[in-house]
Amino acid sequence: MKVIVDQHKCVASSQCVLTAPEVFDQREEDGVVVLLTETPPDHLMGDIRQAAVLCPAQAIWVAEQEKAEQEEQEGEQ
Repeated sequence: MKVIVDQHKCVASSQCVLTAPEVFDQREEDGVVVLLTETPPDHLMGDIRQAAVLCPAQAIWVAEQEKAEQEEQEGEQ
């Protein structure tokens, strides 16, 4: 799983930092989101998904492409 943020869409509401401080931070000068790790541990994924839902600018995505591709390949075998 991979976390993706769009700093241009961010409105500095701090919801992501409050929800998953291990993964998100904010720039001092303007409060825009800073991604601390693109591939956080699985145990944080619930918090990260919640941060994505709470983001008023919809500036956070969780990409689960690798897992979906892996399941698809296993299904073909």
